[in-house]
Amino acid sequence: MKRLVLALLLLITACATPPVTPAYAAVTQNDPAFQKTFRHEFADVEGVRMHYVTGGSGSPVVLIHGWPQTWYGWWPIMPALAERHTVYALDLPGLGDSTGTPKAYDKATLARYVHALTSRLGLRDASVVGHDLGAAVAFQYASQFPEDTARLGYLDLPLPGPAIDARTYRSLSWHIAFHSQPSVPEAIVRNDVRDYLKLFYPQVSYQGSAFGGTSTKSPFEDDEIDEYARTYSSALSNGFELYRALDQDVRDTEAARPVQTPALVMAAEGQAEAIKGTAAPRMTNIVRTLDVPKAGHWLVEENPQFVTTELLRFLSS
Repeated sequence: MKRLVLALLLLITACATPPVTPAYAAVTQNDPAFQKTFRHEFADVEGVRMHYVTGGSGSPVVLIHGWPQTWYGWWPIMPALAERHTVYALDLPGLGDSTGTPKAYDKATLARYVHALTSRLGLRDASVVGHDLGAAVAFQYASQFPEDTARLGYLDLPLPGPAIDARTYRSLSWHIAFHSQPSVPEAIVRNDVRDYLKLFYPQVSYQGSAFGGTSTKSPFEDDEIDEYARTYSSALSNGFELYRALDQDVRDTEAARPVQTPALVMAAEGQAEAIKGTAAPRMTNIVRTLDVPKAGHWLVEENPQFVTTELLRFLSS
């Protein structure tokens, strides 16, 4: 009898213990908008395990983040996109909650990993949207797999290649040159990843120093910075490898098949024509070029309504 009572007590205790939330799901566990529509998924592709978030219905849209962000950088606009499209926001190999080591961090190689994922998911004729270095991945995706690319969204990145060689590219901003150095940024940032990110985000915001302002106010909330710091603290070098691949990125862009897929270019206020000028040598069907009002580099965070409206207009046109 005592054994039966003990067993029942253990069963009751086990049932009463709340399940442990995985680290990747912690940031979304209390968000009703996420719980209603989206879910976290993983897929093994080409020797890496890729994490992605998906939800919605309609034609597929693949969202590719840049540095120093993850899939979560798209969250402000994902619910609206999901009302008309099936959204796939992914973590690039070696970043976010994707695990394993890709063969390289040049954007042509990363595009092949993304395509391996979309192929496994059975996606055909998907629209691909990238921001920052993710835009270069999206460009390579459209170049290498035109038959699988319906539309290309290209957000706020001078395209390395014919218009800008690697040496000139590294001179565009201190952080590009700094992150490109072998071992140096890791030695300086060390374990202060959150502090480094918190200081970096405002610099390229609309009122930050990169755009002639003096504001140190971040467009990111503390919980957003916490989430990015969580993943980059264990993948700091992987993030910098995105920059160290710059010479290869230039060569790959120069050799790339011109992208004839209909493309939308969006950039920080006052920067869209310059961004278009770097992309046009390899993107021959840019149908719209837009400045995002009152936005610096962080288009989605600084003006989500404008970005959402224009993306939906482009994707449905």
